[in-house]
Formats: sequence, structure tokens, C-alpha cells
Amino acid sequence: MNKNLKLVINNSNKQIEDRHFFEKDELKVILDLYAKMVSEGSWKDYGLSISSKQVGFSVFKNAAENALYKICKNFKPKNKNLKYSITDTSGKILKTSFDLNLLLKNTNWKKL
Repeated sequence: MNKNLKLVINNSNKQIEDRHFFEKDELKVILDLYAKMVSEGSWKDYGLSISSKQVGFSVFKNAAENALYKICKNFKPKNKNLKYSITDTSGKILKTSFDLNLLLKNTNWKKL
């Protein structure tokens, strides 16, 4: 038996609260867009990436290719307009915003 393992139930430990990810409302907006684009045949797959600086939702045309776009949430942006961004396959920032809803709503994905 491993003595280093412990069961944690209803822990209000501050370390758990410090983990960063998309909030429920943010993820719903992104997944709604993803569902729409899948139904149009534009996107086929997605992936999530998490680091200490940002979380990213990558979308793919085909599972075997590089991501078409990555929707990012930066945890400690240098200015508020850099909180959310859309990047291309090379990591070049295409659009930024302080509001995820506005960023996704005002993006023309077919012309991007």
C-alpha cells in the first residue's frame, strides 16, 4: 500500500482554488461555437492545453493536422485586452479582447 496517497473529500484547500481553467460560462460559449462549426463541417476535432500562464482550446479541421486556431485565456495578461485571444497554427495572435463573448461573436471564422 502506498503511504503517499490520500483521499481528499470536500477540501477547501486554497491550492485547489488556484488552479486555472475556463470557467463554466466561458466553456459553454466556446463549446456552443464548436458545435455550430462542426455542424457546418468546418471543424472536426478539438484539444485542450493548460499551462501556468494560459489555457487554450484548439480546433482542428482534421485530427491528424495541426490546429487551425486556438482560443486562449491568459491568466495574468499585461493589459486587460489580452485576457482572451485567438491564435493561428504558428502562435501568431490574430485577435484579442477583454470579453470572450465579444471576441467569438465578432470573429468571421471563414475569413480569419
